[in-house]
Amino acid sequence: MAELKGKLPRLYAILDVSSFPVAQRTTSQVVDFARELAAGGVTLLQYRNKDGGAREALSHARELSRALGSDVTLIMNDRADLCIATEFDGVHVGQDDLSPEGARIVVGANRIVGVSTHNLEQLKQADTSPADYIAFGPVFGTTAKRNPDPVVGLEGLRAAREATKKPLVAIGGITRANVQSVLEAGADSVAVISDLLSSPRNAAEEFLRRIG
Repeated sequence: MAELKGKLPRLYAILDVSSFPVAQRTTSQVVDFARELAAGGVTLLQYRNKDGGAREALSHARELSRALGSDVTLIMNDRADLCIATEFDGVHVGQDDLSPEGARIVVGANRIVGVSTHNLEQLKQADTSPADYIAFGPVFGTTAKRNPDPVVGLEGLRAAREATKKPLVAIGGITRANVQSVLEAGADSVAVISDLLSSPRNAAEEFLRRIG
């Protein structure tokens, strides 16, 4: 079982099934995509599926766990119960999901718990929670959410960095073109969805070259 030892990998890849064309949401294609990311150097991957039901998520996640084994730390979005059922390494919750405290009770002490925040008030609350890391954003405009929260910008990210000592994951509109500015603003890690979709292996390799 993977544990977060105070440091996140610089690249936090998110496999968001809803960003795939419907015809490409089969278990085999989802797993192939994840394998390409891993081949490109990804060592932490969040599985996110806002459109499919629990049965689809369970099928995808079980196969991801089998295919990637211990080489990649696997984080389940939203569902602490599915995190346990699929033997994922952790769960990531949002503001409308189970609280970090509730997630910790479900997944136990040895799994990772992450939480999304979108303003300093939420971040400060998360800072006192049992979350292992805090995601903050959107830093830039994003199409990954239907109703995105207001953009926090690089200044907001700097303020977030000042407000917590927990590992900080920047999220929202992060690309190979702007990733350096995000890290310079204080993020420990960058969460990426859209800029990994095309040629995932090559995209991951380029991200890792740029962020060092």
